[in-house]
Amino acid sequence: MFDSITTFLTDQFGPFGPLLAVGILGMFLILGTLPVLLNKKEDPLDKLKKFRNASISNKSPDERLRHDTGGDKLEKYSDFLEPKDEEEYSAIKLKLLQAGYSTKNAVRTYHFAQFALGGIGLVRGVAYAILLQTTNDDVSTQKVVMSILFPGLAGYMLPKYWVNRRLQARQEEIVNGFPDSLDMLLVCVEAGQSLDQSILRVAEEIRAGYPALADELDIVSQEMKADKDRAAVLDDFAERAGVQDVSSFVTVLKQSAAFGTSIADALRVYAGEMRDKRVMRAEEKANTLPTKMTLATMLLTVPPLLVILVGPSVYNIYLTLNGQGAGF
Repeated sequence: MFDSITTFLTDQFGPFGPLLAVGILGMFLILGTLPVLLNKKEDPLDKLKKFRNASISNKSPDERLRHDTGGDKLEKYSDFLEPKDEEEYSAIKLKLLQAGYSTKNAVRTYHFAQFALGGIGLVRGVAYAILLQTTNDDVSTQKVVMSILFPGLAGYMLPKYWVNRRLQARQEEIVNGFPDSLDMLLVCVEAGQSLDQSILRVAEEIRAGYPALADELDIVSQEMKADKDRAAVLDDFAERAGVQDVSSFVTVLKQSAAFGTSIADALRVYAGEMRDKRVMRAEEKANTLPTKMTLATMLLTVPPLLVILVGPSVYNIYLTLNGQGAGF
């Protein structure tokens, strides 16, 4: 069926028939989507925000700086860029939060980046397909379609790949810095500071080496100062970090508060376990190193060694077979 449609378009419109059909179809899809976006009813909250911004604009510059008057240009397309399913929206928001993107419009910007890069990829793919057909007459339709779709798909998946890399790097940074932060937190608590003061001090001390963990601890300290429930603050910390060590630490603190035991004793035990766990991770990586080096050793060491050991014998055999006598 696909070949028959391609043949019909080629007979009717020439070699650019399939490409022209794809372009017309994309144009109709865009024209069908624009009325839905442009005819969006104004949200009452948007009216209230405009009234608020108008009242702020009449104030003095010093008072104006206290308010955020910058509007989000993508807000009018929120129905198109944000998922309607609450679970899907929460999953994407949590993933972006764990990757370090904590702004309220992060989901909207993420989907806009996907559609924008995907559109740019499609435009570049169409341009490449036109260039390919003008320079080469016997190009197959499958190759033309792949040259159009592949850049668009690559551009669409690029933000997802970037967020996954950021998430992995951030979680690895939190895992590496968490044992040291626990040791410093234990010192601060034993010195007589409260838990929120200790967390704030630790965040200041480790910011140079582990900025992601420092940001999370700073958020925890500020939320505790704002008199938010401590259990909710710790649960949010574990959810934002997305690391098993942090989740276990939150469980230890919640159990210590529930049973009335000393936080310093709980931190001392858990900090020792984290140090042992870090040593075990280092030993595990060291033990897997010889296995990873086996292939490189075989490829880089064995061939030169064979040339050195077997090469003279092969050369002597060659000379003997040709009746020239041994060379060595």
